[in-house]
Amino acid sequence: MNGETPDLERDIIEISDEDGNTFTLEVCDYFFYNGEEYAILRDAAESDEESAEEDLSILIMKVNPYKDENGEEMEEFVPVDEDLLEKLTQLARSTILNEGDFDDEE
Repeated sequence: MNGETPDLERDIIEISDEDGNTFTLEVCDYFFYNGEEYAILRDAAESDEESAEEDLSILIMKVNPYKDENGEEMEEFVPVDEDLLEKLTQLARSTILNEGDFDDEE
């Protein structure tokens, strides 16, 4: 008996900034804007804490799919420019407030 429950698994990634600092982020959701795919991310440590949506810190990055040397589908998360980030953040925040929590328990 394998007790795996995929609904409880979190999609966690690590990214590094230009100074070499590493951050652990949780992928909360994906969405499309103007034909491009984006991901809503938040600090993995913060996602365990109860907080109001208006206090929720999020990061939005563009998703670039690619295949690795073994042919496996992978995702690369790429920062977006500031003007686009502002639009995407407003869109993501309205999605969060309309849907409630990120966790899909359907």
